[in-house]
Amino acid sequence: MKLLTYSAIALVAALSAVPAAAQPNAQSQIQEKPQRQLKPSAKALKPLSELQTAVKSKDPAAIQAKLAAAQAVVSTNDDRFILAQLQLQHAADLNDTAAAMNAMDAMLTTGVLQPAELGPLLKNLSGLRFNAKQYDQAAAVIDQRLQLDPNDLDAIGLLAETRNAQGRTADAVAALQRGTQVQTAAGRKPDENWVKRTAGLAYSAKLPNAPALARQWVAAYPSPKSWKDSIAIYRNLNHPDTDGVLDLLRLASATGALTDPNDYQLYASASAQQGNYVEALAILNQGAAAKHIDLASASFRDMVAGLKAKPQATEADLAEAVKTAPPAATLIRIGDRYYGLGNYAKAVETYRAALAKPGADAEAANLHIGMALARSGDKADAAAALNKVGGSRSEIAKYWLLYTQT
Repeated sequence: MKLLTYSAIALVAALSAVPAAAQPNAQSQIQEKPQRQLKPSAKALKPLSELQTAVKSKDPAAIQAKLAAAQAVVSTNDDRFILAQLQLQHAADLNDTAAAMNAMDAMLTTGVLQPAELGPLLKNLSGLRFNAKQYDQAAAVIDQRLQLDPNDLDAIGLLAETRNAQGRTADAVAALQRGTQVQTAAGRKPDENWVKRTAGLAYSAKLPNAPALARQWVAAYPSPKSWKDSIAIYRNLNHPDTDGVLDLLRLASATGALTDPNDYQLYASASAQQGNYVEALAILNQGAAAKHIDLASASFRDMVAGLKAKPQATEADLAEAVKTAPPAATLIRIGDRYYGLGNYAKAVETYRAALAKPGADAEAANLHIGMALARSGDKADAAAALNKVGGSRSEIAKYWLLYTQT
């Protein structure tokens, strides 16, 4: 009889539900051989050989008969391992996932495999457990995988999805962060799917670190899409006031992330509430030019007409307003109008004048100085101003600071 070996068994698993970063191969083949040859006991040799023949023949009646005969005589761990192998092969032939998992459990219980040989079996079993929604059992198997290799990205990714499926989203996020660290430590840029998924799960669970994780996604993969989603995560979780929303929408405009008609409406109305009709009309015209909105539609027609009827401050008007020595808050609004006109240099000058006034809102002034400098291309001075922003505006400043870095 040719002795059975571990490499003789093909493990078949339909694992489409597992994320790509954590998917075992659906037709994976365990190729490693045990470090020693398996030796069935004298009593089990013939029954196991006959069972092997029956399994190869795929004759259900013969398999059941030979299986019963083999089960009656197996006595050693090698016997049990070989028996479980044959049961696994039969389960794979029948596409019987439950039987396959039971067979794999039996193989592991024998202790025949050395640590270096366990990986492929544990990988397939954890994937099957996950797909069967047996999340507690899947997590236990994944823990074994990570004991063998703490840097196994496939196992870390599957652990994250398992924890999320268990309702342990914070643990899922922590696992994904661990995977990102593993990739970074290996000198690799973390895969975008990892950082995006990390931010997405943190947002869905309303975790406090969701905005920071969203910014990490943008930092690694800046794009209109990542900017849009990252800004939305902060807005939806923190519900900033009108000033905060407007400053975030200005950032969305600067990064090409302003595409939603509702956001154009919000941007224009927030600007108009502050009397900044020039910026309100300008952003609507920008959206129309980009074909994101239709100014003739019912959603915008009346808004555009109303804005056109309002006084449109010119630079000359603003210069005269500054000469009246207005208070700090008014100077910041004048600076915003310069910003809306695209004159960032004059905006910065006006914000700095406001900052020098008694009772100035230093957080607002420094934030807007940083914003205007960033738009002008002076990223170093913009970062210096933004790093001074604290309090409730500090998180918005961090988003603008990221803009200066990307």
